[in-house]
Amino acid sequence: MDNRRTQTPEEPEVFRVKLPRGKETFGILEQRLGGSRMRVKCLDGKTRICRVPGRLKKKLWVREGDILLIEPWELGGDGKGDVIYKYKSNQVDWLKKNGHLKELEEFEEF
Repeated sequence: MDNRRTQTPEEPEVFRVKLPRGKETFGILEQRLGGSRMRVKCLDGKTRICRVPGRLKKKLWVREGDILLIEPWELGGDGKGDVIYKYKSNQVDWLKKNGHLKELEEFEEF
């Protein structure tokens, strides 16, 4: 008798996609500026200087073109914000398929 587990066919991985709440918005990383700061073009039409908070510095590695979740600062005006989350490629596909990134296609035209 074989004691090995029987292999099941691979099922698509089930995941939860984090969506913006409140003032949070989607953004595309345009340029890394150094010192955990970067220029992010947000889907609300503004370009912000964003930083990776200290609690995420070692976990969150970003590159140009990544889709991010941005939380604008309350005191710094609309010019600054924090990076909360980086979306993986399968999550970006899901967001596009379900219409959450409609503004993204408009930005890519330019």
